Amino acid sequence: MSELLPFLPGFLAAFSILLVAASSPGPAVAMLLGISMSRGRTAALVTCLGIACGSSLINLATMLGVGLLLSKAAWAMQLLRLIGAAYLAWLAYGAFRKAANPPALATGPVPARSAARLFAAGFALQVTNPKAIVFWLAIAALGATAGGGALVYAAFFTACWLISFGCHAAWALLLSSAPVRAAYTRARRSVEATLGVLFSVFAFKLATSR
Repeated sequence: MSELLPFLPGFLAAFSILLVAASSPGPAVAMLLGISMSRGRTAALVTCLGIACGSSLINLATMLGVGLLLSKAAWAMQLLRLIGAAYLAWLAYGAFRKAANPPALATGPVPARSAARLFAAGFALQVTNPKAIVFWLAIAALGATAGGGALVYAAFFTACWLISFGCHAAWALLLSSAPVRAAYTRARRSVEATLGVLFSVFAFKLATSR
């Protein structure tokens, strides 16, 4: 375990961004809302498995892609950080705008699906979600696993999968309860305002990190 200690600061920075990304309302949460309301908790949790696996695929792809990019151009890291910071700043703006005027929650009808189709739907949604992709690019730009061995990579990917699944599963469990859905609707302004502050902080830290 001592091999992991030098990487803990980078891990914590990456995990904090991932925690906010996975917890913040977006396409995945909208999908889970619809499935939770129409199909129940079990169906929503199966979808969460697909979302978490899709997140892991993006994680792997961005880590490999960023490593290849940085091996070709030393300036790429700073450029990638600035792009990630700009997107986080845009998300902060969007969150503050929603806090001022929350849009209606639209879930739409959810057709009956097998467990395999629910998993595939969650997976497909996540791997094509621009928000998820840019968040993972921002995380990769932190270089949390740079210079690490197999244990470091395994620990990082496992922890990231658990965070992604845990956050989305929490949404699935909460949104399948009518009282919680009502409370979330009432508190959306505060939720979005808090997300706006967090996105702003992460954008600043990412843009100024070296």
